[in-house]
Amino acid sequence: MRDAGVVAATLIGSAAVIAAAMVFVLWRMHRTRRVTVIDTVWGAGFAAVAVTGLAITWNGDDNALRALLAVLPGVWGLRLAVHLGLRNRGSDEDRRYADLFERHGGATVRTAAVWVCLPQGVGMWVVALPIMLAQASTAQAGWWLVPGMALWLLGMYFETVGDAQLARFRADPANRGRVLDTGLWRYTRHPNYFGDACVWWGIYLCACSAPIAALAFLSPVAMTWLLARGTGKPLMERHLDDRPEYAAYVRRTSGFVPLPPRD
Repeated sequence: MRDAGVVAATLIGSAAVIAAAMVFVLWRMHRTRRVTVIDTVWGAGFAAVAVTGLAITWNGDDNALRALLAVLPGVWGLRLAVHLGLRNRGSDEDRRYADLFERHGGATVRTAAVWVCLPQGVGMWVVALPIMLAQASTAQAGWWLVPGMALWLLGMYFETVGDAQLARFRADPANRGRVLDTGLWRYTRHPNYFGDACVWWGIYLCACSAPIAALAFLSPVAMTWLLARGTGKPLMERHLDDRPEYAAYVRRTSGFVPLPPRD
């Protein structure tokens, strides 16, 4: 384990990067009255945190684990940021945030700071803890990388392919108001969210090569809860209930973990 100063510098440096990202979101909110940009910042922020941790802890030694824990969240985060940035470009405020502003007094910077940026910033720091702790250690890559990389690859497949299938479906005007139930969406109503969860369990397992990082097990638990029970699946499905085909789709299709459809 590195000295306490390196650990503290990594944790504080990552917090500073996340705080700067949230200040950017609030600046955009002030200019556009929309906070949807935080979806793009969410992915890019994790990539920035991972690279920041590598920059703070790198001392010229040949540490593959430290570099890998910059690459894995970096690739995931940048892909997600580009995907959501392109998807949301020129669109109206996301319905999740519009509903939140309606409940809490309107689309103000203060409301965005308290109800969007603060919880997402704290969540980002907590989820990134295994990365920071492993990068701040002197541990080398171990056998944990085998299951970790397998889960990361599985998650990237589900997320990338699921997003591509949904984008093609939405691009066809004939599908307006319909429900996508083919491809990966035949086996789970949220292949992208399932993929996200797998990615972060994979990153956590890779980080476990450093024993201190294993203590941060709340990281993948928190990410999975956010996706399956928090701001992911439940809020998304709330806005789909009015589609005529959706009730039948829910009855036959797993809500999160891919399973054979109940035909």
